[in-house]
Amino acid sequence: MPIPIIMDCDPGHDDAIALVLAYAAPELELLAVTTSAGNQTIDKTTRNARTILSFLGADIPVARGASRPLFRELIIAPQVHGESGLDGPTLPDPTLPESTLSAVELTAKTIKESPQPVTLVPTGALTNVAALLLSHPELKANIGRISLMGGAAVGGNWTPAAEFNILVDPEAAHIVFNAGIPVTMCGLDVTHKALVTRADTERFRAHGGRVSTMVAELMDFFVRFHEENFELGGSPLHDPCAVAWLIAPEIFSSRRAHVDVECRGALTVGATVVDFEGRNGAVKNVDVVLDLDRNRFIDLLDDALLRLDSQGGAS
Repeated sequence: MPIPIIMDCDPGHDDAIALVLAYAAPELELLAVTTSAGNQTIDKTTRNARTILSFLGADIPVARGASRPLFRELIIAPQVHGESGLDGPTLPDPTLPESTLSAVELTAKTIKESPQPVTLVPTGALTNVAALLLSHPELKANIGRISLMGGAAVGGNWTPAAEFNILVDPEAAHIVFNAGIPVTMCGLDVTHKALVTRADTERFRAHGGRVSTMVAELMDFFVRFHEENFELGGSPLHDPCAVAWLIAPEIFSSRRAHVDVECRGALTVGATVVDFEGRNGAVKNVDVVLDLDRNRFIDLLDDALLRLDSQGGAS
């Protein structure tokens, strides 16, 4: 049976492609999408989620979530994702309406109504997930896993110590990692290896379908940003890793570890502190994903695009 999932995201180019992958995958059942501020403001990320799902022809509820972190001022990343958050392609206005429920309300309702445990897939700050766990602790038993993009075993991408999603709301991340729910962490250790090159982008574009073309145009902008600012050999598709791990865990490698989040350090706030040894009896609470087969990852994306192209963009 497909794994029922709820995506919590802040689109964002790589969030948008994660949505495409999740919607296309027969291994997953996308029940709902919730949004948070992060890559852009909540107005823009919510519109972007609705835009991508409308483009795909997906009839999936989209609920607006947190406009700021639990306790901190919001950090956004327009230099990475542009003024709209999805700069690059020209996309039609969204037709999918915004839910009248909040992100927490929609997530709680969806979990309660699901006959199977639901997997949460957060690819932005963890504010909405933390708010859900604080307000509905009785639902923990109905959450099968949290497969998230965020953190790193070593280093960061927004500060020397912190990855962006965790840095935006470290207190929320601390709550999530310590909730007693199985967590898979696709952090920078693996996502910096999930590189899409210009050749990969041209492979997508060559299909000529509407979804493949849209994703190629997203990648044109995203690849150009990374080429101008980093020497990674391509553009890392961070967020799709959290989805791909659920679809094809065999293409990834991971290690169990105890993970917590630094919330008060002057130089290290937002750092995910990863203890592979379980020192002082620390419980190993997270599967930390460290590597992947890049070629098979690209094939997975390519197959998803071909599937949606063949259906005219909708499944």
